[in-house]
Amino acid sequence: MNIRDLEYLVALAEHQHFRRAAEACFVSQPTLSGQIRKLENELGVTLLERTSRKVLFTDAGLRLVEQARRVLLEVKVLTELASQQGESMTGPIHIGLIPTVGPYLLPHIVPLLREIFPELELYLHEGQTNELVDQLESGKLDCLILASVKETEHFIELPLYDEPMVLAIPESHRWAGQQIFDLPQLNGETLMMLGSGHCLRDQAMGFCFSAGANEDGHFKATSLETLRNMIAAGAGITLLPRLATPASGTRDGVCYLPVENPTPSRTISLVYRPGSPLRPRYEKLAGVVSEHIEASDCLV
Repeated sequence: MNIRDLEYLVALAEHQHFRRAAEACFVSQPTLSGQIRKLENELGVTLLERTSRKVLFTDAGLRLVEQARRVLLEVKVLTELASQQGESMTGPIHIGLIPTVGPYLLPHIVPLLREIFPELELYLHEGQTNELVDQLESGKLDCLILASVKETEHFIELPLYDEPMVLAIPESHRWAGQQIFDLPQLNGETLMMLGSGHCLRDQAMGFCFSAGANEDGHFKATSLETLRNMIAAGAGITLLPRLATPASGTRDGVCYLPVENPTPSRTISLVYRPGSPLRPRYEKLAGVVSEHIEASDCLV
């Protein structure tokens, strides 16, 4: 048994398909299948049921998968310790970002990070919060940049910035002439929202419900850009995070109004596993991002 065998096993458990698992491990399907069979012979247990067209793990197989995940995570920690990269800003780093942050934050920080840390190899991965948290726990990702939510409470969180939300309305809307929008004005209104799985949905809905507003149950957007286009078409109103909106008050048929009393907002943080030897690296990254966002006034 070797580490590579455990990687094959975990990949098969995650993808539930031999070909896709083999592709994820950059080997041929016969190679992966043969190594799984070899592992079974070595351990003297059956890990998979091979009478079905689906990948079905036995109880022993499922227990081994969970243990393999823990072993691979410990191997990753050992590798990080041996590399002595905690203090240095060199080598690869895999960062996960949620879709309501990544497209809008990355243009601000990627050029800066490459300039300040030229030997740091950035690998960027986009996904929804639950998916990213699972990948961080398993060691597939080194850190995350996302909105602080309950699912991240057991990690170490380094706050980067507080992002206000603004009201997005059609340019022809009766409120379009306002300079500042008072949140209680939403009482009795209906707002369009993202679909389930987006943490921004729950955060925005919390502010809307507190103001007496309701959610439009006829439409659930898959992205902020879908929401924006629906607003431009006059289909409704919504709350959008500030970084996802232009500096000008109106663009492409959408008017963006700052909101107060209170100002809806969310905290964007850099999140990593407790005990990681790369803590100094994450702190340096967080410091650079936080200082840049504050200095750029892009949240005003």
